Amino acid sequence: MSLISVDQTITIAMSVKDRHVSAKWYENMLGFEQLYHADEAGWSEIKTNTVGVTIGLGEHTKPAPGNCVPVFGVADLDVARQKLERAEVKFDGETEVVEGMVKTATFYDPDGNALMLAEDLTAGAN
Repeated sequence: MSLISVDQTITIAMSVKDRHVSAKWYENMLGFEQLYHADEAGWSEIKTNTVGVTIGLGEHTKPAPGNCVPVFGVADLDVARQKLERAEVKFDGETEVVEGMVKTATFYDPDGNALMLAEDLTAGAN
């Protein structure tokens, strides 16, 4: 039995120099669809051809080569985080919140691979 329940979405988060250029590349090369650009947050998302899987592009002046973090959707990030912390799962700092958009927390598997939990905050914004 698992400690937390993730939903049926996965976002693969990557660091890029220019989100707009990268999104266009994925559209032209792989046939993916741009979902949105959130310029104020330095974030863009594109829809892959796999149901429930998106690619998130975080803009950084010096992206880490090979940087890729799977992001698992959860209904309540605070509850999920508390359960994982009680099981001694290591988190990287505090939970980040972009009001009206998303709440995220990065954590690590036993081998030090970064993973992230995300709670969608847009549902109540409409």
